[in-house]
Amino acid sequence: MAETMVTVVGNVATSVDYRDTAAGGVAKFRLAARARRWDREKATWADGPTSFYSVSAWRTLGANLAASVAVGDPLVVHGRLKVREEEWEGQRRTFVDIDAVAAGHDLTRGTSAFRRAARPDTHLTERQETVADGEMAPNTAPTGELVG
Repeated sequence: MAETMVTVVGNVATSVDYRDTAAGGVAKFRLAARARRWDREKATWADGPTSFYSVSAWRTLGANLAASVAVGDPLVVHGRLKVREEEWEGQRRTFVDIDAVAAGHDLTRGTSAFRRAARPDTHLTERQETVADGEMAPNTAPTGELVG
């Protein structure tokens, strides 16, 4: 079954809650999106109902969201849509979740100053080579040279 990917434009409705877990850090918050339609009879914009989405963002995206986003910020969120039904206070309720793969400020409504995040330690991703005595030694290839 294919995943359903969505892009939602809205406003951050709750503060971003960031937690470290065994699977990596995760940021969670609610996003409010309201449709606006042009009312021809009144010649004005009319607000439609507000939809709320629970957004989860894992690892680096989650940490960057927690450091960059505040309640009320206009945001664009792209991710996997998940709809679930649960019994809540005696009633059947539908919840809509987004597992974010990308997010950023909505620049049609303001400006933003981007700051590149520090790169993680490269020693965690370097290839190791075996030396004669069986120990592992870091790859010492000169810069720009590929080691096969």
